[in-house]
Amino acid sequence: MLLLAGAPLEAWLLHRPFIPALGWPMLTAAVLAQALRWWCIASLGERWNTRVVTVPGLPLVDRGPYRLLRHPNYVAVVAEGVALPLVHTAWLTASVFTVANLGMLAVRLRVENAALDQASPAGAVSGPH
Repeated sequence: MLLLAGAPLEAWLLHRPFIPALGWPMLTAAVLAQALRWWCIASLGERWNTRVVTVPGLPLVDRGPYRLLRHPNYVAVVAEGVALPLVHTAWLTASVFTVANLGMLAVRLRVENAALDQASPAGAVSGPH
């Protein structure tokens, strides 16, 4: 929420310009991050949620982006946090959000990896990541 408010506020209040050489690639990256997020959600199907949940006996998801990455949604979150503000050179928002988000992700990844390691055979992966 703060990212979505901070980026336009910084651009407006600090008169951040749209620089095409930066803005268009960042907009493309933000759109691709959203596509990855929706691919994650589609791959998890009805198992998608924002909590860390493992169901004993239920196999972990190993399709879609989960074939390639253990936490593909977090790749999307990090990419979006950097790219979206930089569409209009809101580098302060991009920096503050990225640093704050990395702290949260460190905790979240520890919890999720522990749950996944307990629930899965070696190498299997699952959401909500």
